[in-house]
Amino acid sequence: MSAADKIKNAAEDLAGKAKEAVGGAKGDEELRREGQKDQAAADLKQRGEHVKDAFKG
Repeated sequence: MSAADKIKNAAEDLAGKAKEAVGGAKGDEELRREGQKDQAAADLKQRGEHVKDAFKG
C-alpha cells in the first residue's frame, strides 16, 4: 500500500468519524449514517490494499 493511499484512506476515515460525531451531536441521523458509510468505505479500501500487498510480497 502506498503512503498516498494510506493517507487518503485515513483522511476519509477521519472525515467519516467527524460526520458521525456532528450528526450525533445535532440529532441528524442522516449525517451520522453518512459518516458511518464513509468510514466503512475507507475500511474496505484499506482491506483491499492489504490484499494487493499480500499478493505482491
